[in-house]
Formats: sequence, C-alpha cells, structure tokens
Amino acid sequence: MLSIGAVAIAAGVTPRVVRYYEQSGLLTSERTTGGQRRYPESAIERVEFIQHLIRAGLTTDVIRDQLSCVNSRIATPDTIAKLAAQREFIAQRAAELNRMEQRLGELIDSAQATLVTADA
Repeated sequence: MLSIGAVAIAAGVTPRVVRYYEQSGLLTSERTTGGQRRYPESAIERVEFIQHLIRAGLTTDVIRDQLSCVNSRIATPDTIAKLAAQREFIAQRAAELNRMEQRLGELIDSAQATLVTADA
C-alpha cells in the first residue's frame, strides 16, 4: 500500500489532486489506525488515466459516471452508449486540435517566409 505522496509523485500530480479525486469518488483508499490514506499500487495507473481523460476534455462527473463500469466490470447498454458518446467527443476534440496544429504550422511557415533578420 502506498501513501498519498507516493501515489502523487509516481503519477506526476500533487497530493491535493489525489485527495480531490478521492473526494470526487474517482479513487478509493484505506485508512491506517492513525487516519493516513493508503492506496493500492493500481492507484497510480488510475490517476494517470483520469489525468488523460481530463486533458481530453472530460469532466470529473463524467469520468466518475463512466468509471463505475470499470470498477464493477459490468456494462449495461446505457453505459456502452455513454462510453461511445465520450469516445466520439474525444475524437472530435482530437480533430479540432489537429486542425489547430495545421493552422499554426501555416502561420509559422508564413511568418518564416517574411522574417526580417537583423543583418538585413
């Protein structure tokens, strides 16, 4: 079992983020007799996964709703439909980011073509 600090360091977040995920129902811990949180090794991967989903644009509420099927290993047709909708949301977001990357590339190319150097 790992301390909150160990999970945070391994997952690349702060202990505050780990605590927030637990308060939000995204993560669970056991408590020592002294009241300290202890997490299984799998908590590291879970925190990293949550971070990826948040960066993709999902909210903690959506993640909590969808992760319930991961925890229970039971998926209903409704859960599958919701997961598919989230996958589509992420795909649309990825396409939007790709378009923005292309536009920034064009802007960089244009700026480089008109670049005035100090020697000129």
